[in-house]
Amino acid sequence: MKPLSGVRIIEFDGLGPVTFAGMVLGDLGADVIRLTRAGATGDFGDAGGSVTNRARNAVPVDLKSSEDRDRVLDLIAHADAVIEGFRPGVLERLGLGPEVCAERNPKLVYGRVTGWGQTGPLSQMVGHDINYIGLTGALHAMGEAGRPPVPPLNLVGDYGGGAMLLIVGVLAAVIEARTTGKGRVVDAAMTDGTTLLSGLFFALSAGGQWSDQRGSNLLDGSAPFYRCYPCADGKFVAVGALEPRFYGALLTGLGLTPEDAPQFPISGWPMLEAKFAELFAGRSRDDWAAYFEGTEACVTPVLSFAEAADHPHNRARQTVSGSPPQPSPAPRFDGAAAPIEPAGSLSLDEALSRWS
Repeated sequence: MKPLSGVRIIEFDGLGPVTFAGMVLGDLGADVIRLTRAGATGDFGDAGGSVTNRARNAVPVDLKSSEDRDRVLDLIAHADAVIEGFRPGVLERLGLGPEVCAERNPKLVYGRVTGWGQTGPLSQMVGHDINYIGLTGALHAMGEAGRPPVPPLNLVGDYGGGAMLLIVGVLAAVIEARTTGKGRVVDAAMTDGTTLLSGLFFALSAGGQWSDQRGSNLLDGSAPFYRCYPCADGKFVAVGALEPRFYGALLTGLGLTPEDAPQFPISGWPMLEAKFAELFAGRSRDDWAAYFEGTEACVTPVLSFAEAADHPHNRARQTVSGSPPQPSPAPRFDGAAAPIEPAGSLSLDEALSRWS
């Protein structure tokens, strides 16, 4: 039995964070019913496909139909939580907002994930991950000095600051509702979540240890012992030798001494970077990876998604599995890797029968 077995969740289908949240909750054993728009494919088609739509059943509904809306409310009456990612007010206009749903199910947790949040002057403005994290300071800190900030895929806003915050909030509120009998509305804004993820950098800044100048800080790629280097074959290694002991192991591996290459002061970093770059350029990525494996130098290969799936460590843990290849459910419980449950489909009648 999985940890969330017995938890029932309604997911209003969408792109990005709500889809990812539904996948994770389904992986953890929740019975998730994904309400899809009958006959609609969306602007990008079925972007997640069999990967991010796994572990739950899709139920096509027409939310503009009063009959379907009433039957969706019948489903919600038996649910622990709803998760949705529409712009604020959309589901209210369809007659499926939190107040209406709470009348049918007072214990219902209503989870909402958006970029800007349910309130505030930007709450009705359109945007994407890059816009949301741009407002938080996080995007400003990413990239090289003198060059534009580099978007970190959509991992920070959509998934880290959005979906993961939604999951935590929904599960916390479900636990509370089982004690109090009263649900909550969870407002998971990507601007809030990304800012929360940035807590360390707020702390460093308050202590005078973080500069607003991009490419001048310990963890932003400017430190020569915490960055990536190109190798002889055009591929890269990642170097993360932050602590003095690990830095010493890096120097030993590169044939250098602390006198040749002192870790500090910062003024010496450009010369140190040039020295490291010259050395790493002399061998292939995989040569360096094999050379440093088993040491404390914190040097590892930078792999593509395809290469990562075939790495011995990831193979041993079955970190990527299934067909098509996809991330395995995480985290693990009691040391066991959970199997991937495929996406399924139900009619609205079948869904109602299942939960009645």
